Amino acid sequence: MPSGQQYMQAIAQFAPLVILIVLFYFMLIRPQRKREKAEREMRNSIAVGDEISTIGGFIGRVVNIKDDVLIIESSNDRTKLKIYRWAIRGKEAEPVEAVEAPKEAEK
Repeated sequence: MPSGQQYMQAIAQFAPLVILIVLFYFMLIRPQRKREKAEREMRNSIAVGDEISTIGGFIGRVVNIKDDVLIIESSNDRTKLKIYRWAIRGKEAEPVEAVEAPKEAEK
């Protein structure tokens, strides 16, 4: 019958492996899931009228949404592009109404 000391040795052999798995979870897996969740929420929150950028580099305003397909206008001549929701990189910043005047350098 194994003694208590043999059980402790067996646990001590597996402890580094368990610690390594826990570290992988907190350093790699958990942050990746948070990023994916934030991207999914951003893509699902897009509405008609939002200005977005795609992973291909196009920037445009959303004019129609149907399931996972969006139609965006990409320029002043109203060129329309049909893209998938997964191809959205992010929302563009809202345009600022007033531009601040540059501060003069102190003498």
